Amino acid sequence: MLWKLSLKNIQKSFKDYAIYFITLVLGVAIFYMFNSLESQQAMLQVSQSTRDMIILLVRMLELISVFIAFILGLLIVYANNFLINRRKQEFGIYMTLGMGKAQISKILWLETVLIGILSLVVGLLIGVFASQFMSILVGKLFEADMSKFTFVFSQNACIKTCIYFAIMYIVVMLFNTITISRYKLITLLTAIKKNQTIQMKNPVICIIVFLIASILLGYAYYKVTIGANTLTTADKIFPILVMGIIGTILVFWSISGLILKLVQMRPNTYLKDMNVFILRQLHNKINTTIASMSVICLMLFMTITILSSSISMRNTMQKDLIEMTPVDLNLYKTANLPNNGEYTQKQIEDSYKSMQETLQNHGFDMNLLKDTIEVTIYTSKELTWKISLASIYDEVKQLFPMLQYDTAESIMRVSDYNQVATLYHNPTYTLADDEYIVLCDFDNMVELRNQVLEKGDTISLLGKEYKPKYKECQSGFVTMSTSHVNTGIILVPDNCPLTEEMKEQTFLIANYNANTEEEKEKIESIFTDKNSPLLQSLYEEGIEIEGLTKNTIISASVGIATIVVFIAIYLGIIFLIASAAILALKQLTEASDNQQRYRILRKIGADEKMIHKALFTQIGLFFLFPLILAIIHSIFGIQFLIYLMSVLAGAEELLPSIIVTAIVIGGIYGIYFLATYIGSKNIIKENM
Repeated sequence: MLWKLSLKNIQKSFKDYAIYFITLVLGVAIFYMFNSLESQQAMLQVSQSTRDMIILLVRMLELISVFIAFILGLLIVYANNFLINRRKQEFGIYMTLGMGKAQISKILWLETVLIGILSLVVGLLIGVFASQFMSILVGKLFEADMSKFTFVFSQNACIKTCIYFAIMYIVVMLFNTITISRYKLITLLTAIKKNQTIQMKNPVICIIVFLIASILLGYAYYKVTIGANTLTTADKIFPILVMGIIGTILVFWSISGLILKLVQMRPNTYLKDMNVFILRQLHNKINTTIASMSVICLMLFMTITILSSSISMRNTMQKDLIEMTPVDLNLYKTANLPNNGEYTQKQIEDSYKSMQETLQNHGFDMNLLKDTIEVTIYTSKELTWKISLASIYDEVKQLFPMLQYDTAESIMRVSDYNQVATLYHNPTYTLADDEYIVLCDFDNMVELRNQVLEKGDTISLLGKEYKPKYKECQSGFVTMSTSHVNTGIILVPDNCPLTEEMKEQTFLIANYNANTEEEKEKIESIFTDKNSPLLQSLYEEGIEIEGLTKNTIISASVGIATIVVFIAIYLGIIFLIASAAILALKQLTEASDNQQRYRILRKIGADEKMIHKALFTQIGLFFLFPLILAIIHSIFGIQFLIYLMSVLAGAEELLPSIIVTAIVIGGIYGIYFLATYIGSKNIIKENM
């Protein structure tokens, strides 16, 4: 009997279960998709370094999945609580007919199991097919060979998903049992008669509070954009975050009364159609959900910011990689090690040798390389960051107290740099005997150095004064990297009497002398495989040669950027689902509580078209308010995140990520909005 009753209840209340079911299905599908990466065929067609990155991604997703499961668990309990509240009178009738609380709990247990099994099956089916597109995305992001792509089902991800969600359902069942045991019969039978009273706020106070909120948010926006360079430590960022949170809460506290007052000032609009009813209902909804609306707004803000900035960061990094890895190999070693007992005699002797000589002495065939260039980088105690920035040092010290201002500047002869620039396809330079150039492409340092160059500050080196040739830094670099991180290289004329004692590094740049990828990989393994004869020989003598290869830089950059993007997508979508589901359930609860008001509207002559339009407007505004404020927050938040990551993404980099974010939010948000509107229509039609 209980089994049949549970089935009939699900059929009868299926529309009530829509939001609950959608949330469960989306949660299962996304959980499976992101936990099935280890089994994706794409990872079988990548290099070992990329495979290691994918394994790292999988391990990180496993840890994050615990947090995601916790969020989904809370969301499921919250949604289930709505269903119980909707059915209080039904449970009261069961009890008057002689059914005990234990039997009611069994009915809920059976319903939860049925809905759980159904949502698991549907969610897994969607997740299995969607994960194939995830495979394509993984392959594209990690630049894998997809020629052997086949359909993959991840048994581990399926088992993991079933276990996590089974635990969630058990928690829900226990919650249902505890909730039912606390209800009294009179409470259940009179639940439908309880209604909220609309409490009106003083419009003057609302305006004052809104102005305070605007000032707080305006100041926070200013600090994370124009004043972002002052937010250098966590203790300076934290107050701005607090201002943003308080400002958000105050906006939602005041917005309903403010809008109501503004519309009341225009009687033609206020008294038109059902605007009086819509505005007062909206006023009441926001008044009773200030905390949840604020949390939802902040979650949407996190979703938009995380998705947009992470995708933008990856796009920018990919663009920079092409420019910043122009050759196959960079090698460098410390020159002129001091004879102070810290180093062996062999290490000291080798430090005075060229890089090519060191490699040949340890059995390396230089014919394996082509386009070989070897240059020297010098330093001097006469020229440190503090001395270079002397005219603005006090100001910079206050802004960036953590910088090591005693760091010696890197110095190169202009002819040496021109060799590098020619191979890198970068501009070359000429200098008069009394001129110098600053090469710098790291944005923060460019701004500081340009202030000095604009003033025409000279530098003193080995008893001679040099003036700047240009009033601003010139773009350029020597060491390959993932992005523009050159904080400064001073180019001096060739006749500058740089001494042997000033040598800091010997730097070798080259391409592999190979025609196929297989041949290049063999040469590269000499420099990257710890067991290679060259590295073993160097290690035995304690000679340290640092190196970067184009392939390792690209693999590491692609891997890190992809890990960030995947985690951002995972968290962003879950936050979005949670936000939309809470909004939907809040609105459905309001519709259930306000059935009596809609019956009164029908009695005084409002037709169904007018009522549905009023309902649609209420729900639309209820969904839009937190989203609009979240978008405004995100406009400034994204700029600050990009600033923190030291990545200056132009419109062409931001636009694709913004489009993708808009599609994701529009899709999920739209599904919940439509489900809420349809569910609310059905609720207010009950007992007509």
